[in-house]
Amino acid sequence: MKGTINNGSSQPAPTTNAVIKPGDDWKKNLKLPPKDMRMKTSDVTATKGNEFEDYCLKRELLMGIFEMGWEKPSPIQEESIPIALSGRDILARAKNGTGKSGAYLIPLLERIDLKKDCIQAVVIVPTRELALQVSQICIQVSKHMGGVKVMATTGGTNLRDDIMRLDETVHVIIATPGRILDLIKKGVAKVNQVQMIVLDEADKLLSQDFVVMMEEILGFLPKQRQILLYSATFPLSVQKFMNAHLQKPYEINLMEELTLKGVTQYYAYVTERQKVHCLNTLFSRLQINQSIIFCNSSQRVELLAKKISQLGYSCFYIHAKMRQTAVALCALSSCTHLFTRGIDIQAVNVVINFDFPKLGETYLHRIGRSGRFGHLGLAINLITYDDRFNLKAIEEQLGTEIKPIPGIIDKSLYVAEYHSESGEEVKP
Repeated sequence: MKGTINNGSSQPAPTTNAVIKPGDDWKKNLKLPPKDMRMKTSDVTATKGNEFEDYCLKRELLMGIFEMGWEKPSPIQEESIPIALSGRDILARAKNGTGKSGAYLIPLLERIDLKKDCIQAVVIVPTRELALQVSQICIQVSKHMGGVKVMATTGGTNLRDDIMRLDETVHVIIATPGRILDLIKKGVAKVNQVQMIVLDEADKLLSQDFVVMMEEILGFLPKQRQILLYSATFPLSVQKFMNAHLQKPYEINLMEELTLKGVTQYYAYVTERQKVHCLNTLFSRLQINQSIIFCNSSQRVELLAKKISQLGYSCFYIHAKMRQTAVALCALSSCTHLFTRGIDIQAVNVVINFDFPKLGETYLHRIGRSGRFGHLGLAINLITYDDRFNLKAIEEQLGTEIKPIPGIIDKSLYVAEYHSESGEEVKP
């Protein structure tokens, strides 16, 4: 007997206590996580009041949704789910951290036919970290559905392992562009029955680094397929792709403001030599759950990681190749337990731009790593003399204000314990 797919790619068979008999109050048997009492911003609370049950989803899928702690659909989920279920193409503009993964994974899983042993849906993302994170969410949400097989595949991992895994049944593939294209060309990933393809962070996927691969991938898919395209920004490349490949897409725009409502943005004016000292001061004065520090090159992040370790903090670093330059980032935890689920988790409440980015789009993606799912966060930018024009340009481009850093930062701006669900400050 062949082995099952592992590496975050399949879920255990449903346990006997998950079997629901007609007439049962099925919600009583759910293993719900603790209720999230943190204050949320209107990015995720300004809903129409829909419930997940309103979408006529399979009960087993609803069980997974509620066990994720998702109580009600966020605005992007309200807009996306019914349209995606109807089979229509979607072009959605939504911020990072507002429930985007659920917006496409829920309709994707609802439409999987377990009687068919073939790849039925493909999710393409720009980075390995995001692929692993999305696959974990997909596995958790589908855990009661009786055998949805999910596979994450990215560059930098053993191709032979992927080939062996695809010898088994796979229903959903979550992949980076180069790897899925390689598997398709080798005839290993058979995508002739794919009914849905999702492009998450499409602005990156359709940048000059990836766009040729994306065009090639689409050439292998059936002509009758549904495309769901999610992007925080809409450069010309996204519009050209939409005109060429999407059929009368339903357009969703939830971004009157580009920056996340819950993220307070500051800058500290420093010389290059003062940056590490400034960072150390921030660590000692701020109440950080977990923070991410961005640099503009992989060499600088490796040097910075050494300095941070010498200061006595636990940290690790990863490089994410984006566009022509390597946008390198370093994740730091103020506690000794390092997180392993990638950079896109709710515990991050402070983002620091050790090097200020040159593009507004890059800035937006970076600061979107704090304030996840409508919670509060802080973005601090270390600005040198050479960055001053860039700072003003990005403020104007994004229609936002980056203020000088005050001597004392109010904890209610970024620390969850200082807020209740009602938005009133809580004195710990």
